[in-house]
Formats: sequence, C-alpha cells, structure tokens
Amino acid sequence: MKEITTIKEVKQWLKPYLKKNLRIGFVPTMGALHEGHLRLVRQSTAENNITVCSVFVNPIQFNNQEDLSKYPRNLSQDANLLRKSGCDMMFCPGLEEMYPGGRIDNVELEFGLLDKIMEGKFRPGHFRGVVIVVNKLFNIISPTNAYFGKKDYQQLMVINRMKEALGLAVNIIACETVRENDGLAMSSRNLRLTIGERQVARKIFEVLYKVREKGTKTPVWELREWAIKKIQEDSRFRVEYFEIADRETLMPIESWGQKTQAIALAAVYLGDVRLIDNVELFS
Repeated sequence: MKEITTIKEVKQWLKPYLKKNLRIGFVPTMGALHEGHLRLVRQSTAENNITVCSVFVNPIQFNNQEDLSKYPRNLSQDANLLRKSGCDMMFCPGLEEMYPGGRIDNVELEFGLLDKIMEGKFRPGHFRGVVIVVNKLFNIISPTNAYFGKKDYQQLMVINRMKEALGLAVNIIACETVRENDGLAMSSRNLRLTIGERQVARKIFEVLYKVREKGTKTPVWELREWAIKKIQEDSRFRVEYFEIADRETLMPIESWGQKTQAIALAAVYLGDVRLIDNVELFS
C-alpha cells in the first residue's frame, strides 16, 4: 500500500489509472479506523480496480473544539489495518496541505432545511465543513465510487445533495451500519467511553430497535416521547434529539398516514461522549 501526504503526489500516482479509465474506489475517513471503516474498504476493493482511503481529521467540521482535541488519532495503526484490508493507497495530508495558509475554498450550496435540522441544528457549521472537505477530496482523487456508512445518515443525504447540485460524476455508495455484538453502532468515539459507559451504551440501539417494533401501533409523538424517556432512565444518558422522519427528506413525521419510508434517528450523550445512531423503519 502506498502512503502519500501531498496532493501533488496523489494526482501523479493516480494519473495512469485515470488515463486507462479504471474504476477508483474512495473511502474518506478521519482515522481511528474500526471494522465499520474496513467494511467500506473491502467493499471498495471488491467493486473497483484500486481503492484509496483518506485519513484526515477535518477541523472545520467540528463545532466543539474539545471534541476535536479529544478525537482519537493513531495513524500507524490505521495504516496497518488498511494494508490488511487490501487498500492500495492511503492519503494522509496535514492541515497545511489541505488548507494552505488557512485558506478554505468555500462551497456555496442551498440545502433547504436538510443542513439545519438535527445534526445541523446542534452542530452549527458541521455540514459546511463536511461539504468543503469531501468536495475537495473528490477533486483530488476523482473517484468512480465513494463509500459512506449509513450511521451518519444525514451526512449521507447532504453529500448526495452536494453531488447533485455540483453535477459530480462520482457514485455515492451507501453502506449498512456495522455494529458491535451488543448492537452498538461502531464509531471512533466509542474508544472514549469508560468501561461502565461501554457496558450500557447498547441501550441506544435497543430503544431504536424497539421503536421499529412498535411502529405504526403507537402515535409518532408518543413513540418519540417514550424513546427519549426510556433512554434517559439511566442518568448517564442525555438525549440531544430523537426524531422520526421521512427517509427521503428527513423532515419530521407527525403522523404515520401512508408513510412507509421512515427512519428513527438519535443523538445521545453518554457521559461527555456524543453518539449517533439510526434505524430504518418498515424496511
């Protein structure tokens, strides 16, 4: 596996593959890799001629500087995991390489309410940072296919909207959330949980799954209130939001009506660690 830190070298390395119109798979990450990331890499290697994975902790998508400073980093371990998973090239640029002189090339797009609800509401500026860095990485890599996990469902929707608005040729491949044996969605932030917190973290998924089971037998507002109360029975949890929304627009659903494309999404603090998860309903 080739390890590259500069944009110039990435483009030089990819040039012969692009010239031959070979399929390039791309997995953008912020490192601290786990099985969820590696599943994306392995799917990419199965579906493309070469696979590129980026490792870059993007500061402009953090609205909380403490969260940025605590984000786990282990580049050598990431490289070993990617090598074993069949990745062909790891792009791990520094901050100056991505934003020389602190210059940020903004991407002005209109997302309607999509970037203002849920994650957008509680993490102002987050999606702006995501769009800027992902668009820049797409321009550097020129991937055929780019792979994203459904755990960050709203982010996936934003990136799809960005692709459409900018007319990008890349295919956005949505991949199922990978979970631990107890149901907890795999996340780099799980590493920050204490032993005690890790033992109870599965409750988020358990409640989401129960919401899926209850489905249309319970009014939407009642189900939402039940879920929040159930999670917060343990004082270590604090629900930031719990929403039941249309899966295609992410607009909140107030009644079931004829909705068959719904999703339950949650952001929950366990101690000082913020965890997100979702479960598709009626699928």
